[in-house]
Amino acid sequence: MNRLIPLIRKEFQHIFRDKKTLLIMFVMPVILVVLFGFAIRTEVKNVKVAVLDESKDELSIEFSSKLFSSSYFVCERVLESSLQIEEAFESGDVDLVLVFPDKFSENFYKGNSTSLQVVVDATNLNNSTIYKNYINSILEDFRQDKLKLTDPKQMFGMTIRMIYNPEMKDIYMFVPGVLALVLMLISAIMTAVALTKEKETGTFKLLVVSPLSILDIIIGKLVAYLVISIISTLMILILSVWMFQMPVNGSYFDLALVCFLFLTTTLSLGVLISAIAETQQVAVFISLIGLFLPTMLLSGFIYPIENMPYILQMFSNIFPAKWFIIAIKDVMIKGSDLYAICVPMGILLFMNLFLIFVSVKKYRKNFNV
Repeated sequence: MNRLIPLIRKEFQHIFRDKKTLLIMFVMPVILVVLFGFAIRTEVKNVKVAVLDESKDELSIEFSSKLFSSSYFVCERVLESSLQIEEAFESGDVDLVLVFPDKFSENFYKGNSTSLQVVVDATNLNNSTIYKNYINSILEDFRQDKLKLTDPKQMFGMTIRMIYNPEMKDIYMFVPGVLALVLMLISAIMTAVALTKEKETGTFKLLVVSPLSILDIIIGKLVAYLVISIISTLMILILSVWMFQMPVNGSYFDLALVCFLFLTTTLSLGVLISAIAETQQVAVFISLIGLFLPTMLLSGFIYPIENMPYILQMFSNIFPAKWFIIAIKDVMIKGSDLYAICVPMGILLFMNLFLIFVSVKKYRKNFNV
């Protein structure tokens, strides 16, 4: 035992001297617990609802009050006509629209057939199913309350209309997310590892002393990865449309522009990681923790961002995948034009330019250029 103690002490000293090992051992578990603990939520709260009340009578007001008294739904807009429904969805202001028909209370008390309509944005299949179940539950409670006071024959019903994805295909939700993940892996992580390897082997330093500027070197290095990423994007889109009948309701030019802007942004992220990382292992670690996991958890791909704590909602805004998924869903599924997606496109463009600027500055500082 006495012979083992010096060896154990030496191993502890070796571990505590290695900052990368300490980072993996102590920081990674904390990050994973926080991300998975707060980001993964199967329940939905604060669903944004627009109300089109063509009746404005006792029953419609009473049901609306019951709906919005829960923590699940908030009234975001009041619509004046059915023509505003599509515009409300395209703007991204609402998740569903509640439509009360004309003479809602009158038909109910006279025993005539009547029903309220719920129009749901089904681009995110998981969320739309949860919305439908929540409203059904609240409606059932409302019915039970009314049964105590009225004739059961007078009960009203509810019709649900799923827009953008009426057949409720899950491929509508997964294609944008898978595309973001694949492009993040190819563009950002591969670029970060490849450039860091050149720094380790000294190849990059040889290029720095050449007549080429740092910006020229970076652009030259990225062209190959950009071409590979474009080919991968085309393959995924062709397979999605041909094999899984994923729609492209918007312009192909707009779709290409969204993908190209996201590609260049992820490539810029890879360059920045390579400028910070000293070794390939560190580059992989930063890429997985800083890019891959947030793309899975904080982009809205699987788990709705609206259900996360406010600090994580704000934190999600710095990840390009969130804005890419919003833009590509709007183009492919909703058929939106560039004006409708100008906000996510503008944010991606700003991120792209900012990342390139910081990366070039960091490389110049590293090589004293």
